[in-house]
Amino acid sequence: MPAPLMPIETAAELPKQADVVVIGGGIVGTCAAYYLAQRGLSVVLLEKGRIGAEQSSRNWGWCRQQNRDARELPISTKSLTLWDRLAAEIGQDVGFRRCGLLYLSNNEAEIAGWARWRDFARGEGVTTHMLSATEAGERGAATGKNWKGGVFSPSDGIADPQRAAPTIALGIERFGGRVVQNCAARGLELLGGAVAGVVTEKGVIRTRTVVMAGGAWASSFLHQLGLSFPQASVRSSILSVAPGADLPDAVHTSHVSITRRGDGGHTLAVSGAARVDVTPQQMRYWSKFLPMFFKRRKSLAPGGLQGWQSGHESLCRWKLDRQTPMERVRILDPRPDMGQIRLTLARAREVFPGLEKVPMAASWAGYIDSTPDGVPAIGETRIPGLILAAGFSGHGFGIGPGAGHLIADIVTGSVPIVDAAPYHPSRLDGSVWGKVADF
Repeated sequence: MPAPLMPIETAAELPKQADVVVIGGGIVGTCAAYYLAQRGLSVVLLEKGRIGAEQSSRNWGWCRQQNRDARELPISTKSLTLWDRLAAEIGQDVGFRRCGLLYLSNNEAEIAGWARWRDFARGEGVTTHMLSATEAGERGAATGKNWKGGVFSPSDGIADPQRAAPTIALGIERFGGRVVQNCAARGLELLGGAVAGVVTEKGVIRTRTVVMAGGAWASSFLHQLGLSFPQASVRSSILSVAPGADLPDAVHTSHVSITRRGDGGHTLAVSGAARVDVTPQQMRYWSKFLPMFFKRRKSLAPGGLQGWQSGHESLCRWKLDRQTPMERVRILDPRPDMGQIRLTLARAREVFPGLEKVPMAASWAGYIDSTPDGVPAIGETRIPGLILAAGFSGHGFGIGPGAGHLIADIVTGSVPIVDAAPYHPSRLDGSVWGKVADF
């Protein structure tokens, strides 16, 4: 049962040239192409499978400032403002609403950590409310349990992973851009060491600017060009239940988290429960990720060979006139960990009794691609004209609009929506000990 996804019809033919070609039709790629098209550039968005079919439709749907790393908070805040505007600009609903996010806990250390973040966020202009035991019990009445405390972030919200990226892709076309699905980008043509074109399975597009927003595929693509991008993915398994439970829109606890879906059902997940599938790329960059794995060792478990078999973290070199791994695996659709699915459902029914008789609707898994410090890589690479936007570390959905706007700023030489320096890929050339994001 794959993650639900809104299908859209897009162009079938490639143009011969474009101002910008964006590779990857997840939330970051669609937002980048959207803001470029909005500025009047001729832009082509290439997606090897379906728009939004990988991690962009497999996540919780949270669009939050709460508990963001200091490096990501500015782009999170800007993204919420952009999420607010998308429906009116495109003329279609992306499923976004500022419903507020509720965190509940019986762990005093966790509550103290949230309070420290609240104190930091005040200086950044972000409002978040610490909840007493009484207030947490009132807001968390659907659990029927007592809580020592919690936090409520009123300006945060959720969007619908099922329809967000596809709807934004329709917005690209509304502003004159072109979206092409089922068309893999195999590589780049260079002239004088700079970008001159994109080689696809359907032909070549002449362009001087390319945005690589290929998610979990980005590192292996850059490897073809002699560029090293330390990236590793973990496999996360979640599920959805049918409509029928009277529950809040979005609640996090250490046992389980819930998010209301566009159809009235809920997505259920356990934060930090992920599998590390061994891949050639994992082995290549293991030393780079030691700080990350050490810091998050309690939330990661060994996986299997699915990642190796899918080919998204391959170290192989491929020829541009032959089928590539992206064409053999149009959509990364790993098998979920059914033990984790059963545990998640059991926990959800324990924490939220209203789910006791609500049936499971679907379960799925997805690959969350990360950088060694857990902060996205956004910026121009050593190849002039090639901009990287990947490694969003499970945060890409919420900050997708801000990231897309920042990419458009970089391409057009505009004043950036936020300081781009913390995201530049060159930072990953050095050690990240002491720099791994807390959340």
